[in-house]
Amino acid sequence: MANIALLVRTLSFIEDNLNSDFQTEDIARACYASKSSLEKNFREMAHYSVHDYVTRRKMMKAAKQLIQMPEQSILDVAVEYGFSSHEAFTRAFFNVWNCNPKDFREAYIGRGRVPELFPQITGFYQLQGENYMRRSVDISEMYDFLKERQNCYFVCADIRSLIPINNISRKAGDIALSETMKRLLDCSADEDVAFRIGHDEFALLTCSTERAYAEEIREKILAMNGQSFDFEGQKIPLNLYACVLKLESGSFKYADLFGKLIGSLSEEKKLAYAKD
Repeated sequence: MANIALLVRTLSFIEDNLNSDFQTEDIARACYASKSSLEKNFREMAHYSVHDYVTRRKMMKAAKQLIQMPEQSILDVAVEYGFSSHEAFTRAFFNVWNCNPKDFREAYIGRGRVPELFPQITGFYQLQGENYMRRSVDISEMYDFLKERQNCYFVCADIRSLIPINNISRKAGDIALSETMKRLLDCSADEDVAFRIGHDEFALLTCSTERAYAEEIREKILAMNGQSFDFEGQKIPLNLYACVLKLESGSFKYADLFGKLIGSLSEEKKLAYAKD
């Protein structure tokens, strides 16, 4: 529990200082821990180094700013998040989103909402029957929106076998994550909103109360299984699980949302394993 408390303090420090220039040593000092123990515990629980997580959170915030403030130049956004040049910012942005900032702005400006590819990790929890910890993430900015659509269907997706992709390269794993998000968005309407709910689990909140609409999106997602993405000249196939879920009317609770969505995906995976 002490390790989890340390990580929660670390995550809070990072979020409070995303627009500042800080190093892992600064976080460790603020959290009364050694750099080595902080790095070790963070990687074990979050599956990222502290530096990698900070970069991903900065690029998540920068992506939102690119869409929410279209009058602001890309260089101004870069400087705000601690980058001294357009080129350095573009490299970091591409490593997270698999596209450059200019193309990202053009692709998502019409949707209005940026997909939550790297939401803030707020803590860790354990589902009944599981022997490992899951990450809880913060999408509280979407709470009112989620409440408005509490009778609409979700389409949830999970990457099949992400570990072998990460074993090729962590960068390849990041491309798999961004490609998964892209597939959800490509198969849905502009009004549908995608966000990440776990390590390799995603949810798409549709704009429809009709199950047939969500099922159509699910079938489109599954039809893309086997298609590959490029990583340094290598073709890597990407396959997803997908399921459809509607929360019971009147039962929406933000704290329970992730457990229900991930639980639904777990059931889908059990069915897929049985078929295999």
